Amino acid sequence: MRRTGELAGLPIGEALPRVRAALAECGAAVVHAPPGTGKTTLIPLALAGLLGDGEPARTVLVAEPRRMAARSAARRMAWLLGEEPGGSVGFTVRGERRAGPRTRVEVVTTGVLLQRLQRDQELAGVDVVLMDECHERHLDADTALAFLLDVRATLRPDLRLIAASATQDSAAWARLLSAPVVHGSGTGHPVETRYAPPPSGVRPAHGTWVDPALLRHVAATVREALETVPEGDVLCFLPGVGEIDRVGALLGGAGDPGAEVLSLHGRAPAAAQDAVLRGGGGGRRRVILSTAVAESSLTVPGVRVVIDSGLAREPRMDHARGLGSLATVRVSRAGADQRAGRAGREAPGVAFRCWPRGEDAGRPREASPEITVADLTAFALQAACWGDPGAAGLALLDVPPRGAMTAAHDTLRAVGAVDEAGRATARGGRMARLGLHPRLARALLDGAAAVGPQLAAEIVALLSEEPPREYGDDAAEALRRARRRRGGDAYGARWAAEVRRLRALLGGGAGQEGGGRAGGGPAGGARSAPRPRSLGDDEAVGLVIALAQPERIGRARGGASYLMLAGTGAELGGDSALRGTPWLAVAVADRPVGAASARVRLAAALDERTALEAAGALHELREEVRWDAAQGAEGDVVAREVESLGAVRLAVRALPRPAPERLRAAALEGLRRSGPGLLRWTEGAVSLRRRLGFLHRALGEPWPDVSDEALLARAGEWLGAVRSRADLAATDVAAMLTGLLPWASGEAARLAELAPERIEVPSGSRVRIDYEQYPPVLAVKVQEMFGARETPRIADGRVAVRVHLLSPAGRPAAVTSDLGSFWQNGYPAVRAELRGRYPKHPWPEDPVSAEATRHTKARQAARGRGPSGS
Repeated sequence: MRRTGELAGLPIGEALPRVRAALAECGAAVVHAPPGTGKTTLIPLALAGLLGDGEPARTVLVAEPRRMAARSAARRMAWLLGEEPGGSVGFTVRGERRAGPRTRVEVVTTGVLLQRLQRDQELAGVDVVLMDECHERHLDADTALAFLLDVRATLRPDLRLIAASATQDSAAWARLLSAPVVHGSGTGHPVETRYAPPPSGVRPAHGTWVDPALLRHVAATVREALETVPEGDVLCFLPGVGEIDRVGALLGGAGDPGAEVLSLHGRAPAAAQDAVLRGGGGGRRRVILSTAVAESSLTVPGVRVVIDSGLAREPRMDHARGLGSLATVRVSRAGADQRAGRAGREAPGVAFRCWPRGEDAGRPREASPEITVADLTAFALQAACWGDPGAAGLALLDVPPRGAMTAAHDTLRAVGAVDEAGRATARGGRMARLGLHPRLARALLDGAAAVGPQLAAEIVALLSEEPPREYGDDAAEALRRARRRRGGDAYGARWAAEVRRLRALLGGGAGQEGGGRAGGGPAGGARSAPRPRSLGDDEAVGLVIALAQPERIGRARGGASYLMLAGTGAELGGDSALRGTPWLAVAVADRPVGAASARVRLAAALDERTALEAAGALHELREEVRWDAAQGAEGDVVAREVESLGAVRLAVRALPRPAPERLRAAALEGLRRSGPGLLRWTEGAVSLRRRLGFLHRALGEPWPDVSDEALLARAGEWLGAVRSRADLAATDVAAMLTGLLPWASGEAARLAELAPERIEVPSGSRVRIDYEQYPPVLAVKVQEMFGARETPRIADGRVAVRVHLLSPAGRPAAVTSDLGSFWQNGYPAVRAELRGRYPKHPWPEDPVSAEATRHTKARQAARGRGPSGS
């Protein structure tokens, strides 16, 4: 019996005429309405002509982001019509379908919708598609809407599209759909917001870790709500199943006789989910601990109180390490408002926020779109099968990041799903029809050939959804536990259902729900599966995991530490039974914040032969002739044959006869990396380099630049037939520099004239010039310069040397570049200071007219010369 009163009471009813008008005029509409107004239920029923109001009969497809929401929406609509699901209203989710020939409204997950679109682009027989909860920005939903817009533009202009959202992001969707926004008013009940900040000292969440102190505070807030709000059930939002279990244990351990503690999340059995969504029996109050599945779409009957932990989980992908994970983040402001709204669906309610009021402004406005942060391998395969490998022609709100798409295409090429141009292969089309991540699809197809269809289906089903932590980190043991518990716990039941689905797909050519078309590329591209051989369960599990994640095969490097083929380190837990295994196939790993290595969550033992079979594309035998900085104290040339599997070296052997030109290139690489200090710098070579450097600065061309940078840039011209670090150290640098002189112009012959090694001073001494500085320095005793009226000049007289005048003991007394000025202005002070200290040496009042000498006054007299002054 149709529940006419409930249908008439849904607030979105007043917006139905505007929705119909928008569809008639534009073929599309964006519906924005608060939660609980009926947009998910009333609009599909009305457009399908199921309300008896004269609307023509149509087939309406409603796409929900989650299986739980799809089942719940279908059951709600069927209930409003007085039916059971499978009649006028049905649903299809992975592993379950309730729909028949009478079905006019079918609710599906966005994943199922994608598979239907790949199999039948025209969506024959469907008149209207309603994409619900678009604001959640799930990747499958964004992709499906982009495909639908493409279908409307090219194949089905008559197909009607509705994007429904509960948050204020409608303008962007309106631009994407070229459609008006229809606002639905809500008669939602008022919700009082109370802030319940945790005590000081609670640490921020990181990775999947949440401070237990915050969870204790959330449990305390639940108890406070039960005491201070006298009526209604309590809906408590937590980031994940682990936190639900811990808060449930805290509440159960303390004993709350007035309330029943329940869990609501995607891993819960369908029967348990349905029981929560049906509501309580009017007796004890309920405390429902939920993940984000209850943020939108779902109405949980009886809820008057919401407790918001303030945390959410979002996918993250580390493309450099090939590690995907979930990150615990602060819930966005839009998400917090959605959660709070759950308290006012049926009556006035209260929302407790477990953070300070002032923190609201610092929270992100919306959650991160999944396309910007997640692994895009499955998306890239969908786009390739659609015929748009780069997704450049798809109508998406956010452009997929280039790096993520590059990594995705690399993976797809490695598993044979796309060709070098990115077009889907026949194998890629079959993989897309399996409804699995492409890596798991490869593992299922190639694993079935290697270990048999049944065992391959069992292992891939285990990988499709990470087993509970109590199953342990040994995947082979987890498989045995799943077999034993296939009917005994929620995970075992889901695992068994997935095994049946995968086994049917392998046996029946992948033609069931979740399939797609193979087009978009040539038939080639498949990779060879490992050769069939007799394997036990443990070996088979390792092989199939390795087929799914070849880059995550790891070899032990001591203790619990492994090096994976992708180059990332991985660590087993301290109590892992897999410790000491020489090789691992890692199925699940994450990288804690601040950790250098990944943390292994699920893996299987492997042997080297199986690792080579599964990761054959990464097996390489190469010759290395290069500079190795780790050889010796300063590096050296190495010539070796290296056998490797990805980043793991299997064997290293000396290369018997490396080509001389490769040895020289390696030595040249080392010279350029380490600098000219590797060469043999004799005193003469250092002196010549300094003189040439001076002339290049003073005169320019044709005198060569002999700086480190210039020498290294031209090293290929002057470096001889070197083969090693020892050959570099033996290089005659002086001869090399001599070869750089400007011989062709004839200027080389003037080197001694322009940059003499020594200058003759008035005393007759030939004093060395120091070219390390600019201008060059002439260090000479004061007495040897008597009589010199001008400063000596070099480089054709263009540069005056800087004269360092020394005391008789060789200590600096004065520095000048103008001797004439020094004799007149500086010398009197030097004479006054030093004549008493060195009385045996001449200190004439007029140094310009005095005779230069290297000797004391006594020796000067003995040589037949009178003293020139005191």
